[in-house]
Amino acid sequence: MAGSFSGNRWFNHINLNENAVMIIMALFVGVLGGYGAVAFRWLIGSFQNIFFGHGKNHFLDFLFTLPWYAKLIPPIIGGAIVGPLVYFFAREAKGHGVPEVMEAVALKGGVIRKRVVVIKAMASAICIGSGGSVGREGPIVQIGSAIGSAFGQILRVSPDRMRTLVGCGGAAGIAATFNAPIAGVMFAMEIILGEFGIATFSPIVVSSVMATVISRAYMGNYPAFIVPQYSLVSVYEIPLYIVLGIIAGLIGVGFTTCLYKAEDLFAKIRIPEYTKAALGGAVIGVIGIFFPHIFGVGYDAIEMVLLEKMAWSIILCLIFVKILATSATLGSGGSGGIFAPSLFIGSMTGAAFGYLAHFLFPDVTATSGAYGLVGMGAVLAAATHGPINAIIILFEMTGSYKIILPLMLSCIISAMLATQIKKESIYTMKLIRRGTDIRAGREINVMRSLLAKDAMTTDVVTVPETMPLKALLKFTISSKHSSFPVVDGNGLLCGIVTFQDFKDVIYEEGLDNLVVAKDLATLKVVTITPDESLDTALKKIGFRNIEQLPVVDAKDSRKILGILSRRDIFASYNKALIDRSLAAGFQKKSDE
Repeated sequence: MAGSFSGNRWFNHINLNENAVMIIMALFVGVLGGYGAVAFRWLIGSFQNIFFGHGKNHFLDFLFTLPWYAKLIPPIIGGAIVGPLVYFFAREAKGHGVPEVMEAVALKGGVIRKRVVVIKAMASAICIGSGGSVGREGPIVQIGSAIGSAFGQILRVSPDRMRTLVGCGGAAGIAATFNAPIAGVMFAMEIILGEFGIATFSPIVVSSVMATVISRAYMGNYPAFIVPQYSLVSVYEIPLYIVLGIIAGLIGVGFTTCLYKAEDLFAKIRIPEYTKAALGGAVIGVIGIFFPHIFGVGYDAIEMVLLEKMAWSIILCLIFVKILATSATLGSGGSGGIFAPSLFIGSMTGAAFGYLAHFLFPDVTATSGAYGLVGMGAVLAAATHGPINAIIILFEMTGSYKIILPLMLSCIISAMLATQIKKESIYTMKLIRRGTDIRAGREINVMRSLLAKDAMTTDVVTVPETMPLKALLKFTISSKHSSFPVVDGNGLLCGIVTFQDFKDVIYEEGLDNLVVAKDLATLKVVTITPDESLDTALKKIGFRNIEQLPVVDAKDSRKILGILSRRDIFASYNKALIDRSLAAGFQKKSDE
């Protein structure tokens, strides 16, 4: 394009190699991601001050002083603003954001619309600031990733570079939010990119470091939670931490299940889509009257549990109340992350279990705070299916190394159990429900989106079941096809015949008029219905090693509607790829 700026050409002009180019770009993305995280946290505090009259520390203590209506109304107003904002301007800003980033990396070459940076920041800040029971980590991952993608789009980088820049932005967001540079790197590699390649590692490290430097310059160099230095008191605690890992795994799966059940429930409510977030806000407001702990990111409540300043009965209730509150917020269309809620639920789960363990075995166990700390990582690992990231992020968030052994054990056990019970994580479940399997790759997802009726040929060449062998041979030689559906006198499918079926008998004498098509045909025919996907069709063709499938009526498996061949499938697939590429190009131009 004449007059356009190409980042690749510019970098090539100054003779920089591939690694140097990526490091320089990663440095800029890290700085932008760091400032994005700082600005986002300021934005949350500003909206929190607008909605509640308090945007500073010790927010939970302040909430206990408010009258009931001051807790009920803000989430409703916040939802009423967030719903239309997301619906009309950027629907990918709905929910927790990380799945959209994973999808962009896996299937869209890392391209994320530039407007997502602004809309996601505003929607999530309003949602959290008005009391929505969500975290800021998911949004800042999406914001940072969108910054990385926008940077790559401006420089017109290749898809591989674009994906790396998206990972850099996500790492920068996590690192700056938690003051956890290593956790930022691991989150990007384990969750967003799903790989630990050397080529992507260095740029992501640079981005994570730069974002952390920016964050520390504005917010100080402090761990996210100030907690006592808990440690493993006795080897007899190991079985207890194994049990905690199992419980955390079940809680993590329950959280994922409830979240998407709530989404289904709100989807059934027949009101305009953009008004449902206000309805979810009403649910949050009612819960918040009795349990203000669930408002916002909930870090004050987590810190109280880790410092052992909360009653056991409240802790036990908050496990399930928080699951309900977060499910209502996100299921109704709110915008925010599941990272902080997972930590909240995990801290309550671990602390409740720790109270019981210490009551039963006081001489050989740590107090509830230690179990609360381990529970945070274990539930996070179970929900995200990312035990490595959970272990590292808990270590960096607390600065506590003495508890690392039980933390590692519980996280691994909870993640293993969760993956056995539910194949999908809280992130990938959202994509699977849309019909997108990022592990399968772009090709499979395109195939799954196309139907047999869109690719089939309606001009079907059939042979009657009474056609003699001699006529069948002549018919086969003159046709461009290699297999033919066999039909009865009513034109209904009764078999399929190929040249392979009669090649061994054509040289035998006296059979030309004695053997008919039905005698040679395969009577158990593999068929497909019009509404089945091309992915399904390709599996059926590959399994039986056949060239084509009769497409039959869903209610009458003998009524032929068309024929679907390998050639038809791949022609339809190639056309879909071209159409999607053109659509993405038009969308990219419209966003610029």
